[in-house]
Amino acid sequence: MFNERGVLLQNGTIFPAARVPTPAEMEARGAHVVNDGRPRTLLDGHFYYSGEIPRVTAFETGRQDHLCRRDNSEDWRPDPHLMDERMLVVNVRDLGLIVFSTCSHAGIVNVCTEVRRQFPDTPIHAVMGGLHLGGVMEHLIPQTVEGLEPFDIGYFIAGHCTGWRALHALANAYGERVSQSAVGTRYLFDASTAPSERATPAPTSFEAKPSW
Repeated sequence: MFNERGVLLQNGTIFPAARVPTPAEMEARGAHVVNDGRPRTLLDGHFYYSGEIPRVTAFETGRQDHLCRRDNSEDWRPDPHLMDERMLVVNVRDLGLIVFSTCSHAGIVNVCTEVRRQFPDTPIHAVMGGLHLGGVMEHLIPQTVEGLEPFDIGYFIAGHCTGWRALHALANAYGERVSQSAVGTRYLFDASTAPSERATPAPTSFEAKPSW
């Protein structure tokens, strides 16, 4: 989690990512850091926070251009799987599971496979997060779209790293169950809301351009 990370570019240059604050730095600012890789429940048991997500599919094998190191005293080393990434799951009464997949470095089919293993009798109502299918990961789009079908997911709410090609492929396969998330979007999951009212209709007109 607290390693420095980077991406190996085609020209051999290593592009470092922004550093994650260390536990000591966060505690100095008042945080209570729980640096433990085991699964747990959060918020009085309402949310499940996973441990490592097993990599089980044949095609979701990570990114070979991902590197990491502890600090500047070490050489960069391969880190294709980013095994410290986690998912968050909540069970909404009478709807099912909402899965927050973060950036889906584990592969979204691997994520859903682990959710099904942990909660075999509860349907997946929605998956929210980046699906990590843009750029160099686009070759995984057909297998991913096919691999998601057995989970019968109610809604796909795709975030930043999904990529427009993957978003279109998912929409072609799953229709109106697919939408694109954006900053400032608010989602309400409530079984008492009629299905016809669960999606906000597109605006028919727009406000005037702000004066600023």
